[in-house]
Amino acid sequence: MSHWLSALPPVAVYLIVAGVIGVESMGVPLPGEIVLVSSALLAATGVVEPEWVAIAAAFGAIAGDSIGYAVGRRGGRPLLARLGRRFPKHLGPAHLARAEQSFARHGVWAVFFGRFVALLRILAGPLAGALHVPYRRFLLANAAGGLVWAFGTTYLLYSVGRAAEHWLKDISWAGLVLAVLAGLGSTWWLRRRAQRLEPVGPVDADDDAEPVSAGTDR
Repeated sequence: MSHWLSALPPVAVYLIVAGVIGVESMGVPLPGEIVLVSSALLAATGVVEPEWVAIAAAFGAIAGDSIGYAVGRRGGRPLLARLGRRFPKHLGPAHLARAEQSFARHGVWAVFFGRFVALLRILAGPLAGALHVPYRRFLLANAAGGLVWAFGTTYLLYSVGRAAEHWLKDISWAGLVLAVLAGLGSTWWLRRRAQRLEPVGPVDADDDAEPVSAGTDR
């Protein structure tokens, strides 16, 4: 991914980052996190600017989630069911039930921590709209999660990548390994917290999850 992105002009990289993450946030399974990590590592080599990578990622995340919210609010559960039939491995009935239960239990906090969890990152916007979560609360959690995820991931990988390049110029693979490990460590704590959003036991795909009320906000 990094090799392919390095062949593009910087503006194209920023547009790809914003576009892929934005479409993923609308509810379409795409490798948004992989694109962000690859672009952040590319920034460490000086090909692109880290601030623009982070801005593009944050814009894509916030705008994509907001569009997904509007689509979900308009289309409701029938829309989510159609997405599940189209992407059964990613958004099937069991996935939808787990995500809906997370919203029912945790309200808009599911949107914030969902930015660090693959399933909720895809479903947060459409599901919040379908469940009629108040938009102001959704937007606050959406913006906070998007900014922390985008800038935190980008600058941590960029900083470690620059340090690795300076001290390990002749061992490029070691710099890459350190950068990847740093990226994993950067989200470890948030992923651990996000795991609390998951149901304790297995969820039956045929069971209806408890609907979230408009005032849910924990």
